[in-house]
Amino acid sequence: MVHNGLDLQQDAAGLTAQLVDMPSESGSEQPLADAVETALRALPHLTVDRHGNNVVARTRLGRPERVILAGHIDTVPVADNLPSRLDDSGVLWGCGTSDMKAGVAVQLRIAATVPSPNRDLTFVFYDREEVAAHLNGLGHVADAHPDWLAGDFAVLLEPSDGQVEGGCQGTLRVLLRTTGVRAHSARSWKGENAIHAAAPILDRLASYEPRRKVIDGLEYREGLNAVRIEGGVAGNVIPDACTVTVNYRYAPDIGEEQALAHVREVFAGCGAWELTVDDSSGGALPGLSHPAAKAFIDAVGGEPQPKYGWTDVSRFSALGVPAVNYGPGDPNLAHKRDERVETSKIGHCEERLRAWLTS
Repeated sequence: MVHNGLDLQQDAAGLTAQLVDMPSESGSEQPLADAVETALRALPHLTVDRHGNNVVARTRLGRPERVILAGHIDTVPVADNLPSRLDDSGVLWGCGTSDMKAGVAVQLRIAATVPSPNRDLTFVFYDREEVAAHLNGLGHVADAHPDWLAGDFAVLLEPSDGQVEGGCQGTLRVLLRTTGVRAHSARSWKGENAIHAAAPILDRLASYEPRRKVIDGLEYREGLNAVRIEGGVAGNVIPDACTVTVNYRYAPDIGEEQALAHVREVFAGCGAWELTVDDSSGGALPGLSHPAAKAFIDAVGGEPQPKYGWTDVSRFSALGVPAVNYGPGDPNLAHKRDERVETSKIGHCEERLRAWLTS
């Protein structure tokens, strides 16, 4: 069963290699979205819809419960790591192997080989996850067709190294700008140094003690860090502007407004600065007490872990759908030049999901 280059009857490792060898950097996903749509439309047990480069396929079996399996089809820019390469130890190398074409391959395999699951299924393949939040394809589908994402429980096949990761932390990125007065550095007393004015901000960050919060038995570890600093005009000029970019990763028991209020409070008394929100995405509670989540954890095994990074489980949470992360890739290898995935873990992930959906 080969459709536009995608053979859904080969094993998940081989399918991962095919997906990896179809470059799909954020903003350039259309060829892969076309291939996914073509392959899914050939499966008679699925109804397929498309919005932009986002493809949604659903069973309609009248089961009492509906589960969503979701994954993004884009990758970060290629870093001289295509085409894919399978080594003798069973490790597949290449851009997107871990994040997250191995997970997408598992989705497609389940779609093709489980025509009569014990729960109705919705498969979501979406674009532009690796870029700014307002471009995210899952968000676009949620806005335009929220009914397509209706369900009782969702599994996002983001890389989690074969472990269930509950919820996700929120992320807030702000720009803290200080100002001064430009002058010749030989007569510095004539000016006011904006970079020096940022020193209290950096001091406050260096002394900050991040919170730890336990939710549903999972400990989330927060972080507040400067991730960029910009300032300076020339080697003989006192700078009149400086910007410190700060990223706050926070536990999902607080919302976006509370997170912003906390950041403002942290930097109160640090002199004059102007704050601009550069990016903000709320977290998601783990929801492990939900019956569907419990059944899933029992089926796939292992001890659930917290998700420290932000993922699109947050979008499902906002729609009232409890969600977890569970995928075959190692998140520590995502976006790296030497990105890779163990093919045995791809097969194990598929087997566990199939067992859960057919038992």
